[in-house]
Amino acid sequence: MSYLEYTVKTVPTGWRKMLFINWPLVLLLTAVAGVGLLMLYSVAGGSMRPWADPQMKRFALGLTLMFVVAMVPIWFWRNMSVMAYLVALALLVAVEFFGTVGMGAQRWINLGFMRLQPSELMKVSMVMVLAAYYDWLPIRKTSHPVWVLVPVFLILLPTFLVLTQPDLGTALLLVAGGGLMMFLAGIHWAYFATVITAGVAGIYAVFLSRGTEWQLLKDYQFRRIDTFLDPSSDPLGAGYHITQAKIAMGSGGWTGRGFMQGTQSRLNFLPEKHTDFIFNTLAEEFGFIGGISLLILYVLILVFCVVSALQNRDRYSSLLILGIGVTFFLYFAVNMSMVMGLAPVVGVPLPLVSYGGSAMLVLMIAFGLVQSAHIHRPR
Repeated sequence: MSYLEYTVKTVPTGWRKMLFINWPLVLLLTAVAGVGLLMLYSVAGGSMRPWADPQMKRFALGLTLMFVVAMVPIWFWRNMSVMAYLVALALLVAVEFFGTVGMGAQRWINLGFMRLQPSELMKVSMVMVLAAYYDWLPIRKTSHPVWVLVPVFLILLPTFLVLTQPDLGTALLLVAGGGLMMFLAGIHWAYFATVITAGVAGIYAVFLSRGTEWQLLKDYQFRRIDTFLDPSSDPLGAGYHITQAKIAMGSGGWTGRGFMQGTQSRLNFLPEKHTDFIFNTLAEEFGFIGGISLLILYVLILVFCVVSALQNRDRYSSLLILGIGVTFFLYFAVNMSMVMGLAPVVGVPLPLVSYGGSAMLVLMIAFGLVQSAHIHRPR
């Protein structure tokens, strides 16, 4: 029996596909979204409006989309990878001309019923196109300089468009996610060593240039770096957000102040308490135990992604699952590092917990792709 015949005979069809869905992954995603709804209810003072109710409806829609995407054979999504990338790229260009402005940045397109953030779509479509590219490319050519330039271009083009919005956080996620996809595909380590060395040298040059005639950054940009390294140097200005975030986390202790008892969020000291800094609200109300419990849920989701990828003998499916897992990891790793003062505040939401439509829907569609690859793998 050929590989194709084996695949056709062993891949489930019709309603049988529902039996092959990774149900533990569905339960984990629902549990994380449940934590988010609980915290949005809390920060609204014990009300479903204005955040928890819309978020619950979005998650229900996202869950439906996940199942719909999961039922479609993975070969279809492979064939649509380039189209998905081009559509996301076109939407990023459209933002420059028709985008709406919010909080000083032009990142959204108003569709009437919702505001779409095309950069969120790009995170997933870039993973799709890179997985398709390395599935098409013979393994022996993976590290050839000519074939390395193609994915670099695919990564840097949308990154440049996102930087012009400006959205530094998403741009960094695109670069990091794309780089890790290249690493997972088997690019030789020397390329990464060169990039890392150049990056370290560039950072050293920036600090070395301070106060000289060839200073590489503006004075206000150096002040931002100083504030990140020492928020107490400007506690009422640039360091206010992270200072209040640390107070919220520290006041939670081991078990927290109790549900809806967080003073930093209830008294509006904590900035962006329903989006970027929602993890601090969780830590204040449920303490270290609540924070580590959410982190365990995230890690379990990653474990299921890695196991599913290792079990899959299709190169595209395996790279797609790992790429989406990496993107998901970068979401929560950057957000948690940011709100704990370990990284600069760059505006990255906490996945499935922070309030927001585009990020949640795109993530659920991404996990639909994971489920499609899991369902339709050869058995």
